[in-house]
Amino acid sequence: MIDSSGATHPRFESLLVVRLSAMGDIIHTLPAVAALRAAFPHATLGWLIEERWAELLCTLRYPRSGRRSPQRPLVDRVHTVNLREWGRSLVSINTWQQMAVALSEVRGVRYGAAIDFQGAVRSALLSRWSGAASVYGDAQPRENAASMYYTRQAETCGIHVVEQALDLAQTVVCGTAEHSAITRQACLLASAPTVQFPVDADADNKISSLTADIPDFAILNPGAGWGAKQWPAERYGKVARELARDGIRSLVNFGPGEEALATAVEVASEGTARKIACSVTELISLTRRARLMIGGDTGPLHLADALKVPTVAIFGPTNPARNGPFGARSIVLRSASSLTDHSRRHIPEQGLLEITTEEVATAARQLLLKRASSNE
Repeated sequence: MIDSSGATHPRFESLLVVRLSAMGDIIHTLPAVAALRAAFPHATLGWLIEERWAELLCTLRYPRSGRRSPQRPLVDRVHTVNLREWGRSLVSINTWQQMAVALSEVRGVRYGAAIDFQGAVRSALLSRWSGAASVYGDAQPRENAASMYYTRQAETCGIHVVEQALDLAQTVVCGTAEHSAITRQACLLASAPTVQFPVDADADNKISSLTADIPDFAILNPGAGWGAKQWPAERYGKVARELARDGIRSLVNFGPGEEALATAVEVASEGTARKIACSVTELISLTRRARLMIGGDTGPLHLADALKVPTVAIFGPTNPARNGPFGARSIVLRSASSLTDHSRRHIPEQGLLEITTEEVATAARQLLLKRASSNE
């Protein structure tokens, strides 16, 4: 395929996206995959992902392959692996059987190209083992050794990870990594395509029932991947009390192992917040209904941002310019004393603790007022 500039473009009949985890990183990859879908509307588009995050692409009880629908709106096939569990039982025959079945399923499609958006050795290996004719990846991946497994490398530009993923997708669309960034930008729309998440009627009904008595609510997400990113639970509780003065109740989202943290927020809120446990599918439904999301650098915050729900993002050791909200409906709070550091420390980073409840409550009110004005 040749465009008006004379550049040659591939005509892929099938593409495999490889982005295994985690929640926020998968969500940050969605605009790039939506761009691939727009560029190759008739191609079979598959995604290799960790089982626990598959609900971001397909509802639980819906088939993992076949015709796209609201339950699986973006990809034609969802391929899953369970690397965490497999790693715990590598000597088990059952584990090796599961690995063989998963790999055989991927290889059976005979993908024309695999795109490794993760940039790790394990994701690069899986991309090669997929049997795809070409394997695309960043020339400077997160783990340097991953680049050895790529047949096509892209010199991506952009500061934010969403921009970097889009640039890698643009390399696939334009056909060669040698195109300049400007040429690649011309291959796709200047703005990132709107992403779609699965819709599940049962989840919608459950969340509708759970929130029937609180039509106006904010979601607080106190959890974080590690302690250095975790703003104190007591402060979330105080923010809930502040929001309650404006008629906004708070729901405290928590994941596995975070119930005690959510309870601490609930207690500190003095009855103005209540904790709620959701599956990924249910969290999507809950977030769609929220007036606001408040949290740190976590998957649920990035989910809200992708769903265009206003977010107050509380950042400490991670860099919001690279990993923060990508949408316009957000306020990012970060102390000038915070330094980018991905060390998995157990205690909150000192700069994070300099962010006050008053600052968070003020930012929340600004977003709520802006949203109210735009709806008038």
